[in-house]
Amino acid sequence: MGNMNIKKLAQELNLSPATVSRALRDNYQISPETKTKVLAMAKKLNYEPNPFASNLRNQKSKTIAVIIPEVANNFFSQAINGIEEIARMRDYHVLIYQTHEKSETEIAFTQRLISGRVDGILISISSETNDNEHLKEIIKNIPVVFFDRVYEDIDAVKITTDDYESTYNATCHLIACGCKKIGYLLALNNISTGKKRFDGYKNALKDNEIPYNSDLILTDSNNDEENYEHIKQLLHTQKPDGIISSVEEMALPCYYACKELDIRIPDDIKIISFSNLKTAPLLNPSLTTITQPAFEIGKEAASIMFKILDKKYFEPNQTHILKSTLIKRESTSF
Repeated sequence: MGNMNIKKLAQELNLSPATVSRALRDNYQISPETKTKVLAMAKKLNYEPNPFASNLRNQKSKTIAVIIPEVANNFFSQAINGIEEIARMRDYHVLIYQTHEKSETEIAFTQRLISGRVDGILISISSETNDNEHLKEIIKNIPVVFFDRVYEDIDAVKITTDDYESTYNATCHLIACGCKKIGYLLALNNISTGKKRFDGYKNALKDNEIPYNSDLILTDSNNDEENYEHIKQLLHTQKPDGIISSVEEMALPCYYACKELDIRIPDDIKIISFSNLKTAPLLNPSLTTITQPAFEIGKEAASIMFKILDKKYFEPNQTHILKSTLIKRESTSF
């Protein structure tokens, strides 16, 4: 009976039954004008919703999913702490899914979550993902907030850091320290995060009239041993006087390689890395880092998710940018 009434309401209003159903449930995707129209017509037609059916639909799982590339990464573990802090205040559970940078794992998780076992999804995309159809599909069914690694061309709320500016400033810092031959350890080059970081580096060189040299660029191979060998090779053959690592995982191998090759930090080479390593100040010499506000990003992403779930959020395509900090330490001091 409830269903027949929705169909009848929809015909009278010349709207789809789905829109009418959403309006009656006060869904955030429906405009206030449409809601008012639907409610007025429902009253006129004495529409009685089927309380049992709507109760089943409105039942919240009180759970949100977080899909991330890697729990072991310091950035993501801090972001999860931020997400959990907000979720706990709301009495929500947090399910954590690791994609290990694999696109097919990410797709499998999103498909599984469409079936309604969670109320919303917070996601940081894997570096392998280059097709976002599965994400466009899931956004139609469930609230999604992207954080840190995002798709530019998708209609959803995105929380990111100032990837371009922070690498630009880091490169300028090395140049100010006297570096003229700056190596770059490139990662995440499939996604906008990595591309923006790389652009910041290239434009800082250009603005300081230092020619770009592709021999100084090393691309992350997702294999630790290979990366280490490549870094050693780069240091040995190209002899850069500065290095920027666009991900934390490649910073420590630089230290090991310098030790092995007897290259002194910061006298022979200066190093900066994107990193949320708590031990960065304890390294010898301490590491200059571009530190992202990971905990705050997690809190912000979760807060926005709850606004959406409370139907208080009407701006589906906003990007919130939280700034990273360049923390200067001994690895770049002179």
